[in-house]
Amino acid sequence: MKRREFFEKAGLGSGALLALPALVAGAEVITNGKTGSHQHEPIDGPLAVATVAFGNWAANPRAPLDRFPNLGGGPPPTGLPNGHQLIPYEANVKAGGVVNFIIAGFHQVLVYADGWQPEQINVKNVIPPTAGGPPLINDANGRLYRGMDPSLFPQDRVEAVSFPDAGTYLVICGVLPHFANDHMFGFVKVNP
Repeated sequence: MKRREFFEKAGLGSGALLALPALVAGAEVITNGKTGSHQHEPIDGPLAVATVAFGNWAANPRAPLDRFPNLGGGPPPTGLPNGHQLIPYEANVKAGGVVNFIIAGFHQVLVYADGWQPEQINVKNVIPPTAGGPPLINDANGRLYRGMDPSLFPQDRVEAVSFPDAGTYLVICGVLPHFANDHMFGFVKVNP
């Protein structure tokens, strides 16, 4: 099938054909430190991907945890016990690799620049979450990535974050008491 036939069958006229190159040419995305199109080169082999448990739920025989909603159809209870740790404390990937942050609980992933340390985070710069809960850290100085507002999305989710450049990056939980009181942070070491 020729391109024109494809566009006609898709309900797009010749105007869409003429506008397409301009739209594509104007779309610049920065990936892997390069300006251009999306990242499509294969990243493979050892250290291409790492997994970090970002919080956790305990299967404890002394304190069983039931997260299933009640039979009345309401939401699960709030204030459930949750581990406030990044496991492993230091994840390793190669440049261009991805870390899958498996988030369990009311947490927010914040990634800071190479060499950044926990004491550099301004814990007085906070914002409220959109739908209630404890304050969220809003320190943009050195911040490279801010994950989703945990008050708006399911407590259990995955955020896949790529690290194009070598270095050691600080990763913290943006929920103020988790970082400030529970020391919920770790590092991603990106090898050349």
